[in-house]
Amino acid sequence: MTPQAHFPLAMKQYPRQKVVHVHASAATFWDFQTGWYGEHVDQGVVTQMVERGLMDLTGRNSVAGAWGMLLSGYLPGRKIAVKINLNNCRDCADNDNAIDALVEPVNALIRSLVQAGVQAEDVWVYDASRRIPERFYARRQYAEARYIDRFGCADETATFNHVDGSLRVSFSHPGMVTDRWLTDLLYHASYLINMPILKKHGTHPVTLGFKNHFGSLDNLGGAGGDNPHPYIKPRDTRYREDFSPLVEINANPNIASKTVLTLGDGLFGAPSVGASPIRWNSFGGAPNSLLFSRDPVAIDCVMCDLLRAEWGLDDAAYDYLMLAEEWGLGTFERGDPWGAGYSRLGYVYVDL
Repeated sequence: MTPQAHFPLAMKQYPRQKVVHVHASAATFWDFQTGWYGEHVDQGVVTQMVERGLMDLTGRNSVAGAWGMLLSGYLPGRKIAVKINLNNCRDCADNDNAIDALVEPVNALIRSLVQAGVQAEDVWVYDASRRIPERFYARRQYAEARYIDRFGCADETATFNHVDGSLRVSFSHPGMVTDRWLTDLLYHASYLINMPILKKHGTHPVTLGFKNHFGSLDNLGGAGGDNPHPYIKPRDTRYREDFSPLVEINANPNIASKTVLTLGDGLFGAPSVGASPIRWNSFGGAPNSLLFSRDPVAIDCVMCDLLRAEWGLDDAAYDYLMLAEEWGLGTFERGDPWGAGYSRLGYVYVDL
């Protein structure tokens, strides 16, 4: 398989490698002990964070102006898919404290879109491999938007009917013989917004924007080597620096050519895939952060660096990002958000 970049012309007309990090200490107020952490988020502050992040990212002085740049050519009826991460949600009545997507950033995102003239019904919020639980679904502020999951807890169930051949994901590694398919909604959507969570993993060192699209696939299983997981696990003998299913999934044109924004949810953060949020030394509590970029590689680099500064990371955490740059998917740089910063990425820290 030949590496290819699938970016529309409109996204090549201005620098993409800018990453805006918005921090607001008042965004959350959990004591890290009592109740569900998701009940301790200030929607008003999160809304301010989203609006500021969008404007600083695009250099526009209004939310409408920001989306006018990001959603080039939007007309009513063109769909905007929003990929959230509910990997730890196992049933519709999910009631644990394992970290998952919060509804507040999604509410704020849709509010900003509506302010810019987007019809709420044109927004599809989805996780095609997990459930959208009641405590997320019941707190949504825009019921006109469609909420789509895998197991019927929300408005619709994600389908994998292979509606177009472009949804097929074939892998270049000879051990991975089974094609996977992206959910049909990505073919029907005109734009895509990726909303990963700031957390480490166990199989791969991190689970950020690229890995979030594991949740857009129909099948993550497979016997022996015909399974994507060994190839993202640095301790596995099948792992190779020059092959990553994460990169080949994200290079699919239904992801690469449609992604207009990655919005990293760092309101809380966790040290492993199924962990509850914990206090961060580097932030003096919850990270209370949202990160914004048009460059999916650049923003994962910064989130990796934040995780590395807090808990340390295996150097292999960055392998997929270096490979993604080789594939033309974005700009790679390993830097220091707390000190020297970056020379290739345009890292901007905003404290509200």
